[in-house]
Amino acid sequence: MKLRPALLAIAIVATLGLSACKREDAATPGASAVPAGETADQFIARVNTEFRKSYSELTSAQWLSSTYINSDTEALAAKANERWLTQLNGWIEQSRRFEGQQMSPGTARAIKLLKLMTAMPAPKDPQKLEELTKLATRMEGMYGAGSYCTGEGDAKTCRDIGQLSEVLATSRDYDAQLDAWQGWHTVSQPMRKDYVRFAELVNEGARDMGFADAGEMWRSGYDMSPAELAAETDRLWDQVKPLYEQLHCYARGKLEATYGSDRGQVAGGMLPAHLMGNLWQQDWGNLWDMMQPYPGAGSLDVNAALRAIAQADLTSERARPGQPGASAAQREVEAERAAALATAKRMTERAQDFYVSLGMPKLPQGYWEKSQFIKPRDRDVVCHASAWDMDMAGDVRTKMCIVPSEEELTTIYHELGHIYYDLAYNKQPPLFQGGAHDGFHEAIGDTIVLSMTPKYLASVGLVGAQQQSDEALINAQMRMALAKVAFLPFGLMIDRWRWGVFDGSIKPDGYNQAWWELKAKYQGVAPASARDETHFDPGAKYHVPGNTPYTRYFLSHVLQFQFYKSLCDAAGHTGPLYECSFYGNQEAGKRYWAMLGKGASQPWQQTMKELTGGEKMDASAVLEYFAPLQSWLKERNAGSNCGWNAAGAAAAAPAPAASAKAG
Repeated sequence: MKLRPALLAIAIVATLGLSACKREDAATPGASAVPAGETADQFIARVNTEFRKSYSELTSAQWLSSTYINSDTEALAAKANERWLTQLNGWIEQSRRFEGQQMSPGTARAIKLLKLMTAMPAPKDPQKLEELTKLATRMEGMYGAGSYCTGEGDAKTCRDIGQLSEVLATSRDYDAQLDAWQGWHTVSQPMRKDYVRFAELVNEGARDMGFADAGEMWRSGYDMSPAELAAETDRLWDQVKPLYEQLHCYARGKLEATYGSDRGQVAGGMLPAHLMGNLWQQDWGNLWDMMQPYPGAGSLDVNAALRAIAQADLTSERARPGQPGASAAQREVEAERAAALATAKRMTERAQDFYVSLGMPKLPQGYWEKSQFIKPRDRDVVCHASAWDMDMAGDVRTKMCIVPSEEELTTIYHELGHIYYDLAYNKQPPLFQGGAHDGFHEAIGDTIVLSMTPKYLASVGLVGAQQQSDEALINAQMRMALAKVAFLPFGLMIDRWRWGVFDGSIKPDGYNQAWWELKAKYQGVAPASARDETHFDPGAKYHVPGNTPYTRYFLSHVLQFQFYKSLCDAAGHTGPLYECSFYGNQEAGKRYWAMLGKGASQPWQQTMKELTGGEKMDASAVLEYFAPLQSWLKERNAGSNCGWNAAGAAAAAPAPAASAKAG
């Protein structure tokens, strides 16, 4: 999954909850002087004004540190983070004057949001705060600049995350895939010491705010208690777990058929981590060649269409006159770069078209001028896709390294969901400019992705004309399940790991063991080679060094189906849910835009009710959508020994030595 950057290391989240904090003097470092006799309403008005003024400085520094990774931009970003967190701590201290006082509902909510505005609570001690921001920025840079290098001297070669991901996506060479997977996981090893200290510091910051630890603070942001949120995620997982188990069983059979029974699974019936087509096993879409139930039925080869677009753009660019005096090789390089950018923008325009068809505005011109669409040749950048609201007033951008693939295309649709959410709630006061809860933000674009039905894809020329058949239906369902269903346990386990780190139940000397125990428990996935405590495999996933809470992504995979069902109802759809595309339906768009415009101005349950008619998150729409596939999987898996033994993940061979460049 991709993230809304939410200021990257700081990860601002518009979430809810209020801790009981000790009263202290209102005059605090980093905040402006408190006017005499200031009321709670006046305080929030002042914070909104100061927040808006400081926001652009922070986002600009973070944008630079992600799109020009070097020691200078890291220093600028760290200092901007430090100033911001000092200011935020000051506001939080000042807000304590109003505890227990009567105030308007809107002001009370704004104070709650203020106290949970960051996922990186900073200690009050200025030196520790400075240390925290430097650690956060350094880990972000290490991830963004990371590459896997082999050989020495002139024979040394290095591959970045995109190149290593390509091996997992397209190769079916077991050893090459294992090497690429292990190679990327060397990048995170140097982060381990930093992350231990980082966890100590954010825990101190959370305790300063009245929480037991940073994990409890994160779980307080959902208009329910931390314990209720944990129980809610367990309940939702129990709803969808049987569907995942059937998909897991089918995938294991296909892997065994491809690689043999000795390599197609890991002890205990688990899936080998390096064979799932994705560095983190969160999306199995790259296994379509082996997982496709009925080859050719429904002709859902979006990748072929995108490759054809890319080739046409390249042919067009080659036909243009090159720079005077440029060699043939130089002209070819420039043509390839120009074609890559043209294709990336064409893919983004395709995604924009869906939102515009619902009655939403076109993206601002500045978006097309300032976004990062492809990977630059001259510098290190963070390629992890993200969406940015730079000034709370319409300067919106995405940051990606787009290549012509179906996975990248659906990611663009996802990221534009964040952008349109930003644009819709920009009219709200700054403290209300966020999702109803963070899972809402992640669900917006993915709700649109669910509407990318085979019929829709055919209507915009991304697949051929679709023949209706049971085989085509199962293919379409499998295609979606490899992205949506495969992700669910991964979306749950990352924060289960971090909650344990923060509450102390997972100690630093057991970081890696606990990571793989949770992956075994929830995903039924295990490494095919030994992973000991010299490794730091959690850091190989962006959201860990980037300090972005991950439960939002699990919740979004439930919410998006609820939103989708409601928008299909608004569009007047009749028939099976999976056939619905509300592309071009103005009524669905009107209701969606109205929800987006509410931002964080009211409890998420109220926002949910206005769109769906109910106040609970519920996975029944997931099961309704995938009902045909679940029945089909049960039939195909009949007689198979489904399930896995999470205690059987012993890996034998040690990982080969390699070098990692990180920063």
